[in-house]
Amino acid sequence: MQFLKEYPRKKITLQEIERHYHLTDYRELYDFILQLIQQNVISPIKSSGVNGKKPSLYKSYRIQNCIENEDPLKEEVMYLFHPLLKQEYYLSHLKQYQLDREAVLKINDFFKNRLSLLQEPTAMNERSFQIFSQEKFLATEGKRVLKNLGLSLENLNLYETAEPLAYFSVSKKTPQTVLIVENKDTFYSLRKHLMAGKTTIFGQEIQTLIYGGGKKVWKGFCHFEASVEPFLLHELNRFYYFGDLDYEGILIFEQLCATFYCEPLVSAYEAMVKKAAHLSLPKTKEGQNRNEKGVFFSYFKEASQMRKILEEGRYIPQEIVTMRDF
Repeated sequence: MQFLKEYPRKKITLQEIERHYHLTDYRELYDFILQLIQQNVISPIKSSGVNGKKPSLYKSYRIQNCIENEDPLKEEVMYLFHPLLKQEYYLSHLKQYQLDREAVLKINDFFKNRLSLLQEPTAMNERSFQIFSQEKFLATEGKRVLKNLGLSLENLNLYETAEPLAYFSVSKKTPQTVLIVENKDTFYSLRKHLMAGKTTIFGQEIQTLIYGGGKKVWKGFCHFEASVEPFLLHELNRFYYFGDLDYEGILIFEQLCATFYCEPLVSAYEAMVKKAAHLSLPKTKEGQNRNEKGVFFSYFKEASQMRKILEEGRYIPQEIVTMRDF
């Protein structure tokens, strides 16, 4: 049964058991599975369904990981743990400790021998590699193991990281006007427009384009000061936003301007509506949050046509306008 004791996951399929133990005869496989169940080595996962044969077997099983001798594990938890690691959870869940032991001991070693590293704030993946030699472990299983030890990510002195902002500037003069663009294709088209020597976009002079990337823009602008060059931080710079004319695009704008002042590029949205006048527009994607607060529409003298399009279950993608329209 060593294979099942050392199996890296808590669940195993009937096919994996059959393959590993070379049980080609079905009756032999059936008897073997029954024996494992009776010995409390595995238990059937009834939701997996049966295999359709007679007598039937379930398709998947949970490995019970019975502990033959609990005392060494208990002593390890009670006497080996660093004082900052709480023992209670694992003392009452020794089976789980057996599964998590490798990760727990790495955390314990870090607290015992490298605790001074916590004095310096570090990004999550970097701290994860310091502790586990796996850069992604903290973002996945690591959070659960920390919780079991009475710790949280905050205890590891991490700083948050976000996707860096992608931007393109034709000038670093200050103050300047900046346009935040929701979608990638429009960002690249507008960049080509400016690189060709054009200075305005829908009648507005623009020196810098920032790629918002949809909802990613919220996190990106939380770290705006750390993500851009000093000329974009000038207090008199003016920021505009341009995205899809749908509920999601409006919500992206309204949530962004709640923490970072910007306003919609009105002329761009008006150009979208004008171009859409005689076109068959796509249907609004299902499940969109429609709880816009009216902030977006307050910038327009006449917003009835835009509201009408949305109320009819339609929307205008930003890509309706191209370089010929800018």
